[in-house]
Parts: sequence; C-alpha cells; structure tokens
Amino acid sequence: MPSPLRHIGELAKARAARSSRERADGQALAELEAPGLAGLPAGLEVEWLGVSGYRITYEGKTIFIDPYLSRVLLRRTTLPDPAALDRFVKAPGEVVGVLVGHTHFDHAVDAPAIARRFDCKAYGSDSLVALMALHGLAERAVEVEPYATYELGPFEVSFTPSVHSKLLLGLAVPYDGDLTCEHLDGLSPNAYRCGQVWGISIRVGGVLIYHQGSANLVDDAVRERDVDVFLAGVAGRSFTRDYWKRILPRLNPRTVVPTHYDNFFRPLGRRMEFVSNVQLSELPEEIGAVSADIELAALPRGDSP
Repeated sequence: MPSPLRHIGELAKARAARSSRERADGQALAELEAPGLAGLPAGLEVEWLGVSGYRITYEGKTIFIDPYLSRVLLRRTTLPDPAALDRFVKAPGEVVGVLVGHTHFDHAVDAPAIARRFDCKAYGSDSLVALMALHGLAERAVEVEPYATYELGPFEVSFTPSVHSKLLLGLAVPYDGDLTCEHLDGLSPNAYRCGQVWGISIRVGGVLIYHQGSANLVDDAVRERDVDVFLAGVAGRSFTRDYWKRILPRLNPRTVVPTHYDNFFRPLGRRMEFVSNVQLSELPEEIGAVSADIELAALPRGDSP
C-alpha cells in the first residue's frame, strides 16, 4: 500500500506541473493578445465575452453569440443574473440577434435574457426554442435550417451542422440529448442539454467569420472556405481525433482566434483563470504543424481592466 508520504509527494508534483502549465499558458496568451486582431474593416468590433461568447458590432448593429455572462453554475436553478448583465453587457446601437451554437448552460443561459432585454430574436436549435419558451419568449425563438441565410442588419448568418467534443474521457458528450425541462425552476446546470450543435458563419463588412463553440465537426458538412477569422473553441480538442488536421484545411482560415479556454466556474470581474489542462501554449505548434500560413491571435476578455 502506498505510504502517505508518497501521496503527498505525488500531489506536490501535480500542483507544480499545473502551476508550470498555467505560467506557460499565461505567457502564450499575452503574446497572442499583443498584436490584436488585424485585417478587420473599419468599424467592425469583435469583443470576447468569455467562454465561447462574443459581441460583434458593425454599422450600429450588434449580434451576440453564445453569451454567458451570468456565471451562475453553482446555483441549483441556473438562470440569468440581471446584475451581471447590467454590468457586463455592452451593446452599441440596435441588437439584431442572439446566435446559439448549442444549449449547454455555458453557451445558452443568457440568450433569453438578452433577447428580452433588446427585443430581438434568438437563433439556434429546437432545444433553444424550448429554452426560450420556458422564459415566455417562444415568439422570439427561431429554429434554424442548415445553411439557410438569415439577414440580420449588415450580418448574413448561416448555420453548419456540427457535433460536440466527447469530453467524458473521449467517450461521450456531457449532458447530451435535447433540452426537455418543463419549468424554469427545474433549470439546473445538467438540465441544459446539448441539443443540436451548430457552427455559425457570419459575413459582414466583406469578411467571413466562423464560430465553433466546441472542438469537433461533421467533416463533410463544412462548406465554408477561405474564412477570415475562425473563432475556435479549444477546450475539448484533445478528445477529438486529428481536430486541426480535419478542420483547418476545410476552412482555410487567415486567422485562428482561440476561445473557450477560461475557467467558466469563475465569475466575471475576477482575475481570469484557465480551464483545466487547456494547454494554450501548445496551440502555435499544433496549428503550425498543419499550416505555417495561419495567423494565431487572441482577444482580451471583455471584463479585462
């Protein structure tokens, strides 16, 4: 039987290794943030909200993608936090839509509240429609069709069928299946089932942005080519076979922007921490092994000082 001293030694080594990884990831993030996101048309704003959430604004119109600002995971009933939205939601001009790639809590919790707040529609799966209906907003929910184009102000938006990475030891998707909760007070974190997963394309101001909230794909479903900015969820990539080798040649992106690497258990307004074992520092080598021509850049989180 291993001695207590051995357990203590192994724990110390694990903590030291984690500390070393976090330092390396922090240094890598600072280097990726330094140049900023180049090549965007004048007036186009792309703000990272944390996790896979984004605000994109152009010509006085705004869309939100996978907004998760409330950070309410530890509450038994997981609902939007009005105080957090008051503090962190910035929406220059008119909000013309909320886009949701899948309905896990860290992608969909705040979609109904933002649609209500700005009197706009939310676009996504039938699970999103069910979530919106629970909030009394069924009339503002749009169940999207694959590849159909939705014109939202200056934005042309379409949805590509996709799948979620198998985070449970590479074997299964957490909280898989459709959202079937029947009452708001039943919306615990595990009630936010994944639902249909979508990659989201946004054409605006002469550029093409592709958002993928989870690191997996349906290979033959991806039709977009020569993407300008690939907003790439990176947290689950180690559980997906040959992820970069499969997705990058299809999208042929000019720039990859990593996303979904911050600790979503931690409220906004506090110092950002990395999600466990995200290994952000390894991204340049991983992507460079597929193509040396792809730029890699990161955006500061919207609550950064």
